[in-house]
Amino acid sequence: MFKQSQWIIFFCLVFYGAIAHAAPKSVQLEYDLKRDGKLFAKVVENFSQDGNQYKIESVTKGVGVYALLGERKLLSSGSVTKEGLKPKHFESHQGDNNRKSLINDFDWAKNTLNMQVKGEVKTQTLQKGTQDLLSYAYQFMFAQPTKARVGQNSINLTLTSGKKLKQYQYKIIARGLKLNAAGTDFKTLHIANTPAAGDDKKELWLAEDKYYLPVQYNLTDEDGASFEQTLTKIHVE
Repeated sequence: MFKQSQWIIFFCLVFYGAIAHAAPKSVQLEYDLKRDGKLFAKVVENFSQDGNQYKIESVTKGVGVYALLGERKLLSSGSVTKEGLKPKHFESHQGDNNRKSLINDFDWAKNTLNMQVKGEVKTQTLQKGTQDLLSYAYQFMFAQPTKARVGQNSINLTLTSGKKLKQYQYKIIARGLKLNAAGTDFKTLHIANTPAAGDDKKELWLAEDKYYLPVQYNLTDEDGASFEQTLTKIHVE
């Protein structure tokens, strides 16, 4: 539907302090996604925790003519540890096109990631703390960002896009920044990458006063198209 594997990655970064006991058991988030200022799609996400297991589902539905492209569905499941979320299985599906489906299985015992892409399986070595395209955002609930040490404003994070493992580097832009979304004034942490020539520019605003849940994402891709995903509804238990 669009470069979701690009714009959804940019929230994965920052300095962690484990506080798993404070995380909610259920979260429902809804977003409007705009492309170059025009409504492009609706996104609905659900997170649930049952004991030491979690499940996350994200469904993106195009608006207007974009609805013809079918739903974009992401699924993540795994365990909840003292460090936060530890993915075991990840899936990405685009409509009825099976060739666009991506399936990842995390074998932590062997430190390997098995990635099924277009029917073929590729294997790469897992690094501690590796997240997938869904788990990374909700990891902030369990390992919330803490203030960076003096002189340190960025870290590297390992993430699977479904096709490959890659490291991403981001930096903290501002703390306590007010942002209105879903009828609420949130105090947010603003983080962003520093793209090299030809890379995408990615930004994220996390709700400091609501479990560091993602309030807004911005992406400008290599072709100059801009995407803005803004929270419209939130329910936490």
